[in-house]
Amino acid sequence: MKNFTVRILFIIFIALLSAIVFTGCSKSAVVEAAQTSYLQQQFEDNILNKNFRVQLATDNGTDLTAQYSGYTFVLYKTTYYNGSMTAVKNSVTYSGNWSSNDDYSKLVITFESVPPEFTFLNREWKFTKKSLPVMELAPWGTLEPKVLHMERF
Repeated sequence: MKNFTVRILFIIFIALLSAIVFTGCSKSAVVEAAQTSYLQQQFEDNILNKNFRVQLATDNGTDLTAQYSGYTFVLYKTTYYNGSMTAVKNSVTYSGNWSSNDDYSKLVITFESVPPEFTFLNREWKFTKKSLPVMELAPWGTLEPKVLHMERF
């Protein structure tokens, strides 16, 4: 009789545990978590801790690309969604920060106390194309005719 009771309790325990596990996590939540993990991995593998240079920068049709000649930009990971950023030219390092949203459609760049040309970079950008090695960016939330292409090298 004792063996029978233990088996029944074990079956009830497994049934309750299964009910909690399978009803507590919907299929869409599982897919979303897997997708987020994939996006995080892609961002880390292709953008974080990699050297980038400005391939193209235009502001209302004015080509600003030459202002960034010789600069190497690197986004460092603090979390998958933010971290520090550096710009190095001729052994001079400028420090800033970057952040992104959870689907990596936005990239916010912030440099403080830097050369005037960095004012153009300091803004919220949206990815218009992620065909690496080039990140193609445009201003977030506006139709301003500004373009920033950063190439990984």
